[in-house]
Amino acid sequence: MHLTAEQSTLLKHPIASKIFLRGNAGTGKTTAGTLWLQKLLKAGIPAREILIFVPQRALAIPYLEKLWDDDITHHSLVNVLTLGGLARRMVDLYWPMISPQTGVKNPNLPPHFLTLETAQYYMAHIVRPLIDKEGFFESLTLNRNRIYSQILDNLNKAAIVGFPIGEIGDRLKSAWVGDIEQLRVYDDVQHCAQAFRDFCLENNLCDFSLQVEIFRNKIWPSPVCQAYLKRSFRHLIVDNVEEDTPISHDILSTWLPEFDSALMIFDEGAGFRYFLGADVRSAQSLQSLFTTRYQFTQNLVNTPAISDLKVGVMNGMAQLTGDKGPSKNPTYEAIKKALKTPEEKLKYFPEMVQWVAEKIFDEITTGTPPGQIAVLAPFMPDVLRFSLSNRLDDLGIPHQAHRPSRALRDEPTTQTLLTLSKIAYSAWEMPPQRINLAFALMQIIQGLDLVRSQLLTHYIYQKNAPGFILQPFETVSAEDRDRITYRVGARYDHLRNWLESAQQEPTLPLDFFLNRLFGEVLSQPGFNFHQDLNGGSNVARLIESIQKFRWAMKPHEIEDTFSLGKEYVQMVQDGVIGAQYDQPQRNDEEEAVFLSPAYTFLIRNQPVDVQFWLDVGSPSWYQRLDQPLTQPYVLSRNWDRGQTWTAEDELRAAYQTLERLTIGLLNRCRRKVYIAMSELDVRGYENRGLLIRIINHLLRVSQRGMR
Repeated sequence: MHLTAEQSTLLKHPIASKIFLRGNAGTGKTTAGTLWLQKLLKAGIPAREILIFVPQRALAIPYLEKLWDDDITHHSLVNVLTLGGLARRMVDLYWPMISPQTGVKNPNLPPHFLTLETAQYYMAHIVRPLIDKEGFFESLTLNRNRIYSQILDNLNKAAIVGFPIGEIGDRLKSAWVGDIEQLRVYDDVQHCAQAFRDFCLENNLCDFSLQVEIFRNKIWPSPVCQAYLKRSFRHLIVDNVEEDTPISHDILSTWLPEFDSALMIFDEGAGFRYFLGADVRSAQSLQSLFTTRYQFTQNLVNTPAISDLKVGVMNGMAQLTGDKGPSKNPTYEAIKKALKTPEEKLKYFPEMVQWVAEKIFDEITTGTPPGQIAVLAPFMPDVLRFSLSNRLDDLGIPHQAHRPSRALRDEPTTQTLLTLSKIAYSAWEMPPQRINLAFALMQIIQGLDLVRSQLLTHYIYQKNAPGFILQPFETVSAEDRDRITYRVGARYDHLRNWLESAQQEPTLPLDFFLNRLFGEVLSQPGFNFHQDLNGGSNVARLIESIQKFRWAMKPHEIEDTFSLGKEYVQMVQDGVIGAQYDQPQRNDEEEAVFLSPAYTFLIRNQPVDVQFWLDVGSPSWYQRLDQPLTQPYVLSRNWDRGQTWTAEDELRAAYQTLERLTIGLLNRCRRKVYIAMSELDVRGYENRGLLIRIINHLLRVSQRGMR
């Protein structure tokens, strides 16, 4: 590998060094980190003594890939931990020692660790009666799953920032300057958070917030824990420390002197996970603990044209904020080369989508690999993803969409499998809607479109029939059997017979049932999952989700008192967001256009040649999500308790978000950015956001420079 002078200088340091490395994205910091890991292993340091600490496990993928790519180190198994992983491991290990100090009702029993899904399930168990019977949150028009998730988010913020959960409501109220009715909402939030914590302690349940609190307050200060960790890990690599939380930084600052070597990597201009508690200021303060500090400045990603475009965007931001921008303006030639806009104004949203698809086709035709194209929007709603996917399919362009916050119920694979589950588990008394069954059969059976699937279900689906509610294909009229085709009919009968046999095992856990269904039927020739690797991956994640839900339930709450499968299906229908799972390791050679929200792309941390920024007139590029039950800025260490959150604070936060987002995207772009917008958005409203003002300013200035 050809190294830059900066990387070479870093790697020449002796192993017994403690180095703080900072720089913008694209300067080769993570590559240097992987080479430092390789250096440790080649020096004979056991892999078990090396700790890679990251905010989320996906950020450790480059290090794991380096291990497997190297012939010398590919058998090494280093430890990769996040704050949550470390807390859970330590709570599980030291539970017998510290359980009497935690406040749980049954300290002699082991804890039950909750996933995001099971935590929301139990939160619903607590909050639903308060909403239905006591009028909690009656002034809000908010989906209940969002209520549950925002209350959990407040608990998590308290844990990772380091304040008691009893202060959540007061902190939110002290910063509020609007309608007095909102103060009651914050009181309801506080009551629900405390009720959930009391329920967890009563039943030995450990959600993320409780795990972190127990680790921080009871385990980490223990000399026994300190000695164990000191023996276990002698060398530390921390990457993307700016995306981590204040508690993580506290632990690292105390732990750092115990390591024989340490490399900490800080990405300047980042902090994209601030809504999850990321604290850039806290991360920056760690550099004072290091005697050796480096800054990488050589950008290895941007062409000169993109570098000029970044300068222009920063100047545009300075015009908005009144701050001083860079001293020079980009040339018209550079902007023309790096920034592409529609030749004519696009009035309607579908026109924008069509323009994007055509430009992607042109890029691929002229030699850009599909895997080097990213299509980004502040959010990736279903209507946008569906419209763009259809157009790319029509053009024969491979593509993949990634939306990690997407609810399980919104995934077609989930809808399909749970529809079949409702049929097999007739005791649930949850027969699916006819249109849902038609959709499921279309998704499953090769050669079956939606029109013929609806025709098929008209005959074979009888909700009130005695016995099995799906009838054989022979019940279809002879004329319509010809329309549907006998080949499709044979496949349907095979699926039907399998489901009827499975109905004879009503106590089979849902994840076992789906595992068998996929392996014995859906993945076989004649069914659409046979060669669909992406669909198979979605099935695997659904099964894992169900399995974790089943494991997290208390032992006495299994099938004899209620059906866990039914509870899970109802939870999905309520819109509970699926837990985050380790995605398959990315393949840089995968030839597919990447469709995702902008923040997802940033955290992925993989540059591309060409980016498409969609709907740039939308305020969603910089506005905070509507979260009436929480506030990430107020629930942070950087906010003075008692200070009110004003419109000026909101505008300042919007400017910071927009600059962080746009420069972060440009740092991960090699050649070109396409700016896509329509005069009217998908709802028919006029687009007038800040980002389009910056782009227009940039174009005007560069054109004046040309004249």
